[in-house]
Amino acid sequence: MKLRLLLAAFLVALLLAACGAWLILAPYQGFSKEQFVEIQKGTGSSAIGRQLQAAGVIRASTAFVLVRLLRPDARLEAGEYRFDHPDSAWDVFDRLVRGDIFYYQLTIPEGSNMFDVASAIDRLGFIKGDDFVRVAHDARPIRDLDPRAPTLEGYLFPSTYRVTRHATAASIAHMMMAEFRRQWRQLEPPPGTDVHEIVTMAAMVEKETAVPGERPEVASVYYNRLRDGMALDCDPTTIYAALLENRYRGTIYRSDLQNASPYNTYAHAGLPPGPIANPGVASLRAALHPAQTNYLYFVRKPDSSGSHTFSATLVQHEAAVQAYRRGMRVR
Repeated sequence: MKLRLLLAAFLVALLLAACGAWLILAPYQGFSKEQFVEIQKGTGSSAIGRQLQAAGVIRASTAFVLVRLLRPDARLEAGEYRFDHPDSAWDVFDRLVRGDIFYYQLTIPEGSNMFDVASAIDRLGFIKGDDFVRVAHDARPIRDLDPRAPTLEGYLFPSTYRVTRHATAASIAHMMMAEFRRQWRQLEPPPGTDVHEIVTMAAMVEKETAVPGERPEVASVYYNRLRDGMALDCDPTTIYAALLENRYRGTIYRSDLQNASPYNTYAHAGLPPGPIANPGVASLRAALHPAQTNYLYFVRKPDSSGSHTFSATLVQHEAAVQAYRRGMRVR
């Protein structure tokens, strides 16, 4: 009799174990469509299980609780999770342990301006780029660092950011500004550095050359021209002036060079009113530590290197320009 009872108990235990294993290890085939589930900080395992069951991610909240009993020391990470295929309660639990939180990836290349950033944000599909442009035109959040900043341009640091579906245009701008502040501190600018001047210069350097090694030389040209009272004649500033007026046509026309905008450095001496783009670390460093040269001019070389020929005199520069034109005709 006892043997029969023991055997029955063993079989029942075996059946329960098999059911439990099936409950927590078998993918839930009732899963029907993509779901987003946000786990708030401090939510208990039972409540998480109910959330997952209500979303159709697992077959029963009990399954999630069973996994928690088997893994009592595991730490679950709060955040929003995306589920797009059938999974087991065990694997779902694993994802919460890993903190496999759902993010969109927002990549902003060096030299992007606020309009480029807005276009990248617009492509995310849930924030309007126009909203970001409006946010970027309000310079108050950066005025503690740069009291003369006309906009947030220059302080939206180019990098790759992880953005949740709850992000807003303002929260992204603040995230980018926070990264700029962090990078700026790491550059250890000397006390008394004029942040406005450095970032404005760095943005011009960024737009003028893609060759990192040339950036200190480009910066030296502009600083030398400022020293000598020469116009900077920086093409990217004329483009930016046209962008601000929503009339850039993909190339520079005579009317652009004659534009009265204060951003047009052909029409106005000195630096533009503010940055024309968002520079990376290399350009910021070049603006802080320009090369010591007597260069006043540069022109692109007629090859595919993207580098430039630098000149100290107008005669040398004109010869370099002619060499560029001949080289381009050959190409």
